[in-house]
Amino acid sequence: MTLDSIRSWPKAELHSHLDGAMRLETMLDLARRQGKMALLPADSVERLREVLLGVDTSESLAEYLAWFKYTIGLMQDAESLRRVTYEMAEDFARENVRYLEVRFGPVLHTEEGLTLEQVLDAVLDGLSAAGKDFGIRSGVIVCALRDRYMEASVRQAQAAVSYLHRGVVGFDLAGGEAGNPAKQHLEAFYIARNHLLGLTVHAGESWGPDSIRQALFYCGAHRIGHGITMIQDPELLEYAAMHRVPLEICPTSNVQTHVVPSYEEHPLAALVRSGVTLSINTDSRLFSHTSTSEELHLAHTRCGLTEEETKEVALAAFGHAFLAHDERDELQRTARRDMEALETMGA
Repeated sequence: MTLDSIRSWPKAELHSHLDGAMRLETMLDLARRQGKMALLPADSVERLREVLLGVDTSESLAEYLAWFKYTIGLMQDAESLRRVTYEMAEDFARENVRYLEVRFGPVLHTEEGLTLEQVLDAVLDGLSAAGKDFGIRSGVIVCALRDRYMEASVRQAQAAVSYLHRGVVGFDLAGGEAGNPAKQHLEAFYIARNHLLGLTVHAGESWGPDSIRQALFYCGAHRIGHGITMIQDPELLEYAAMHRVPLEICPTSNVQTHVVPSYEEHPLAALVRSGVTLSINTDSRLFSHTSTSEELHLAHTRCGLTEEETKEVALAAFGHAFLAHDERDELQRTARRDMEALETMGA
């Protein structure tokens, strides 16, 4: 099973941050157009690539998140937001990702005058255009931020609800876990849940199983972003397996943030063999210098999944999408049929 063969597989990507998916060429071009070259740590694509490899030496989740300052500052107008979103979807489509959930915090893109609605309109316009040009289906997950006050989370939840059935499919809570418990954002999650949005929460990434418990039992999360510290809590592990709570696993990001010491010590295989459902995702195409195909390849070659387990995880991702049941099932059936056809051709 080669990386090239995985690129040909039908895939779904459920955990990818918009502000972590900018192309290096676009970063440089936007900085020049906006007169913001001082924002960047280098003035050429080659040098930017070298500097951004420094993400790999981040000593914590907080240090990893700090790198996003280079992209967020360039995504403060509608044209730039639309362009970055369109290119992100194009990049995923080129590796046969058929369904993409894009997550981001709209409030982070209002620093130069855009409203939350204008931000969402620009992003959804970019996704719509990419869908027409490349055939990729998509949805948006609005991220509240753990380190912001409840009022900001409530505003974003209300914005997400107002765009339900217009491209927004879910609501999330992201940012540094330590010292920022999810239960501080209950009002926002009540709004999102009461209006039937899909709910996911970054939890069990840099904090222990208690963070996952808060996400599930306080916020009502349907999926958990990362969630790898669940392996430390056998009862919670059994609960997740029994109730089919999907985890959104991002192997490279987990290594970069030192949540795990290495790919080889990642609990991915143990989670799968414990009966937990999960998807394999990028988290950040730019800062993790990766793709959905590469993450699946790492899951097999370094994290211990067998070839068959890797294929099943890839196909299962369609079933965890925040889509209507019949749409989800159709995507998954088509993906399985096409995967079987690829296997037959390779036989």
